[in-house]
Amino acid sequence: MLKLILGSLALGVGLAMDASAVSMANGLNDNKMRLKKIFLIAGMFGLFQGLMPLLGYMLGHTLYEALDFVEKYHVVPIVALVILFIVGIRMAVDGINCIIDRRKGIEKECEISHLTIKALIIQAIATSIDALSVGIAIADYSVTNAIICALIIAIVTFLICIPSVFIGKKVGLKLGPAAQILGGSILIVIGFIIFFTGIF
Repeated sequence: MLKLILGSLALGVGLAMDASAVSMANGLNDNKMRLKKIFLIAGMFGLFQGLMPLLGYMLGHTLYEALDFVEKYHVVPIVALVILFIVGIRMAVDGINCIIDRRKGIEKECEISHLTIKALIIQAIATSIDALSVGIAIADYSVTNAIICALIIAIVTFLICIPSVFIGKKVGLKLGPAAQILGGSILIVIGFIIFFTGIF
C-alpha cells in the first residue's frame, strides 16, 4: 500500500505541472479572481487529472485498437496543442490591445478573457489528456488500487493548483496588462511542450 501511495504521489506531482502552469496563467489573466473561482479551477483540474487515468485504465482493458490509433497518430498532443494555442493567443491579444489603448491615451478597464466553465473544462481536458497513458501504465492494478491512484493524483493536482493561481494573481497585479500576454504565452508554451513530448 505504501508503494502504491508513494508512486501515486509522484505521478500526481508530475501530471500536475501542466495544470499548475495553466492555473498560474489564469491567475495572471484575472488578478481580481474570487476565492470561489480559484477553488473551482483547482477542483476542475484535479477532477480531470483523476478521471483521465481511470479512463485510460478502462480503455487499456477493453479498446486496444482505439488506443493504438490515438498513440499512432499522436491525437492527444495535437488536440492539447490546438486548444492551448487558441486560448493562449486570445489571452495575449487582449493584453496587447489593452497596452495599445493605454499608449493612445485611452483610459479604460482592460478587457479580460473571462474564464467560463466551458473554457475551464477545455483547459482541464487539454492539460490532463496525456494522463490517459498513466491508465495504461497501471493496467495491472486492481480496480481498487487504480481508483486509489486516480484519487491521489486528483488531490495532489488540486493542492498544487490553488497556490499556482494565487501566484499568478499576485504577479498579475504588478504586471498589469502585460500579465495577460505572459499568461497567454505560458499556455502556448505548455501546448508545445505537451505536443513535442507526445510526438518524440
